Amino acid sequence: MAFYEVYSHPALVRYRTSVCTKATLFLVVVLCLTYIAPLLVAYRSQGFWIKRKTYEEQPVVRFQYQTLLVAATSLRGDYVAWSTFPHLNNMLGANLRIPAVSVREEDRNQDGKLDLLTFQLQLPLQPDEQVYSVQLLLTFSYQLFRMSTVVMQSLAFVQHSSPVPGARLFISGDLRLQQRTPLPHRGLYNIYNVSVIDGSSPFASAYDLNNIMRSYQERNLTTVLSCPTPVWTVGRAAGSPFELNAEIRYPLEVITYRPGFWETMKFAWIQYVSVLLIFLWVFERIQRFVFQNQVIRTVPIPVGKPHLS
Repeated sequence: MAFYEVYSHPALVRYRTSVCTKATLFLVVVLCLTYIAPLLVAYRSQGFWIKRKTYEEQPVVRFQYQTLLVAATSLRGDYVAWSTFPHLNNMLGANLRIPAVSVREEDRNQDGKLDLLTFQLQLPLQPDEQVYSVQLLLTFSYQLFRMSTVVMQSLAFVQHSSPVPGARLFISGDLRLQQRTPLPHRGLYNIYNVSVIDGSSPFASAYDLNNIMRSYQERNLTTVLSCPTPVWTVGRAAGSPFELNAEIRYPLEVITYRPGFWETMKFAWIQYVSVLLIFLWVFERIQRFVFQNQVIRTVPIPVGKPHLS
């Protein structure tokens, strides 16, 4: 008569021992290796506690209509200048030139955030004046909202010079955020929400570009105009103004921040559990081999009694 299997189930066997035995010592060692060793492996493999993370966000940027322009009109140090600050304009005297300025900001992708600033300036000159170099400073309001709320005043600085006098300078670049340390993961960060240029000051030192840029570069958060290829055009016609055209984009930024406690613990827990599963699988088979083969003596007790017929 042929037989076939109609049902099967695993048999449970309990292995018992007293406290002060080799089996107890073996169990303690296995438990320590199973749960502590994965922690050491995950920690020593670097990156267990994350100290910084990044995210993407397009900032809310608006031009503040504050401008400072300095143009060198000779190689001997002569210059003309203009600004939106009345105190500085009064100090310029005969070096002051009032330009024609056109500004337009655009939201090209219709997402509610401005994407582009188009800045056009025409600087009138005397018949005997030429432009050899240009320094332009523009200020912006810069805001971030996704993690911590960042509100600050920033600037873009343009500088270009040439041994040949020019008729036009064209600049196209991105207003990029620069960080020295990560931002907090939440809260209000507004320590730089002050004017980059003190327009109320009657002193010339407040408008000196060296002082402005030195103070600005000491900040943790700054913006810089990334403009790899300014275009300098020569051949200005007599009596025509010097033209400066700038296109400044407000791109998507990668922001670095310090993660909070729960985000840090979540990331550490994922790493620990991923290593722990391997150790659980390995040491479970080691224990099965040791106790089933009585490598360490214990008392095996089958669970349940067979029915007698």
